[in-house]
This record gives sequence, C-alpha cells and structure tokens, in this order.
Amino acid sequence: MTIKNLKDLYLDQLKDLHSACKQSMPVVTDLGRAAQSKELTEALIAGNQGISRGMEVLAELCNRHGVDPTGEHCKGMEGLVFEARKHGIDTDYADADARDAAIITQYQRMAHYAIAGYGCVRTFANRLGLDADAGALQECLDHTWEGDRRMTKIAESGVNMAAVDGK
Repeated sequence: MTIKNLKDLYLDQLKDLHSACKQSMPVVTDLGRAAQSKELTEALIAGNQGISRGMEVLAELCNRHGVDPTGEHCKGMEGLVFEARKHGIDTDYADADARDAAIITQYQRMAHYAIAGYGCVRTFANRLGLDADAGALQECLDHTWEGDRRMTKIAESGVNMAAVDGK
C-alpha cells in the first residue's frame, strides 16, 4: 500500500495496532499464568479483556473505512512479545516476586507501545475530522493508561519490595 496522505497513514496504523493487540494477547495470558501475585494475575486478566476490546474497536473502525484489519503484521510488538516471553516466562527465577516484577515490566513495555499507537491514531482521527473514531480511540487510550497505572500500583505497593530480598 502506498501511503498518499494522512488518511492512508491513519488506516495503516489502525491495522498495525490491531496486529499488535492480537500478538500481545497470548503472551499476556501466559504472563498471568506465570505470576504468583493474585492481584497481578487479576490485573493481567483485565488487561487481556481490554486488549480484546481494543481489537474489536480497531476492527470496527477499519471495517467502517473499508479496510481489512488483519492486513498488517506489527514487527514492533513482535519484538516486545519475544522479550516478554524471554524475561517474564522463560527465564529461570529463584524468587517468584522477582518474576512478578519482571512480568510487570514486560506488560508495561507492551502497554506503552499501545499507548503511543492509540495516541497517534486518535490524533490523526481528530485532524481528519473523524470525531466518532477519535472518541472510540480515546476510550481505548484511557483504558490502556488505566492498566498501566494499575501495574505501577501493584509494583509499588508490594511486588518490588518483596523482590528486593528474594524472599
């Protein structure tokens, strides 16, 4: 696809975000299984529900504009998923709290990628006068920020402190 204007870029980025969400869901599920903290596991389950909802919104927006949401592969998220598996699941941890801290780190890296993506496409939608699209994307952005803040709270309220001594 040749990108000729902001609308083309907007549609390309919607598809890229859809791919990013699709790739992140299985690893978030696996991170939830690997987590020791019940609070962290619950946050990861909620995160996956948010990712799923985001995929629905992105697919709906793509369909509204006549493009296939599955026509892209996000290489950026591919790398983040690889890192999440490597550091959050496959690494041998002697301490479960240290693993939980790593899981939070990896989830937040993926969330920050999504935050950047949603922020950009929301801004494109605003510039293009696509108010309904912008509103839906703002909701996705807000939800992703909330998930990120929840992970920070879990890290700061116990996981990181428990991981300090490897207890």
